[in-house]
Amino acid sequence: MRGYGRATPYLFLAPYLALFLLFVVGPAIFGLWMSLHDWDFQLPGKPFVGLQNYKDLFDSQSTTAEPFWHGMRATAIFTLASVPFLVTLPLGLAVVLNRRFPGRTFFRAVFFAPYVLGVAVVGLMFRYILDTSFGVLNAFLGLFGIGEIGWTTEQPWAFASLVGMTVWWTIGFNAIIYLAGLQDIPADQYEAAELDGANRWQAFRHITVPGLRPVVTFVVTITILASANMFGQALLVTQGGPGDTTRTALMVIADTGLAQFRMGQATAMSYVLAACLAIVSLINFALLREKKS
Repeated sequence: MRGYGRATPYLFLAPYLALFLLFVVGPAIFGLWMSLHDWDFQLPGKPFVGLQNYKDLFDSQSTTAEPFWHGMRATAIFTLASVPFLVTLPLGLAVVLNRRFPGRTFFRAVFFAPYVLGVAVVGLMFRYILDTSFGVLNAFLGLFGIGEIGWTTEQPWAFASLVGMTVWWTIGFNAIIYLAGLQDIPADQYEAAELDGANRWQAFRHITVPGLRPVVTFVVTITILASANMFGQALLVTQGGPGDTTRTALMVIADTGLAQFRMGQATAMSYVLAACLAIVSLINFALLREKKS
């Protein structure tokens, strides 16, 4: 590769860049173009409407504004409820799994195993577990004299169910990321702290947490993005109910575009959602970034 000189890195990047342009940049530009049109698959013409699809989302008289912002509210509730658990619990789990004890590798595999399951498998499994009439969870609680709970048909139990199944499903992924970060912290820092008389909590607070700051920023960001894009769990377990309380923004977008064939409005919704997530991500980076001395 000597003859290629400075072009060598770009030659290695070329296959990825080609796929990135084809499957990410291209669809993003085309989606933006669709959002500026009254794009209906059932109609031959696709008239240009400019920013009207975006204006409709902020018009209280529009038929698309109410369901979209209702979905955004459900998305925000799920995100605010799930992210704290998906950030803190995996960290505690990673700290435990980072210690040396018999069977450590086995337990690492056990906690990560649910993450390899597809959302369809997890959703159907929890649908039977959480069923009000014949679900395993209510049958177990009945042994202690607890009456039937509508895990998927009543609030706040519906959101609690979605958060619980999501935590069980994805906790292993964040734990593995934390575990990789913990292994990059030099062991001699803990040894020095122990010689100075620091206990485990002090070592965790002054060594582990600062050492994991970049990892925590990454985990918080991807967890917020993943939670805000929750779709399969609500679709399979609660079907958006009770009422429309768990009908997330992605469910509204999918229904608008794929069921009602209003792709122009659906793509406008998706770009508003993307803009909101971008703002949240920037705020997250600003709050969690490492302060330079």
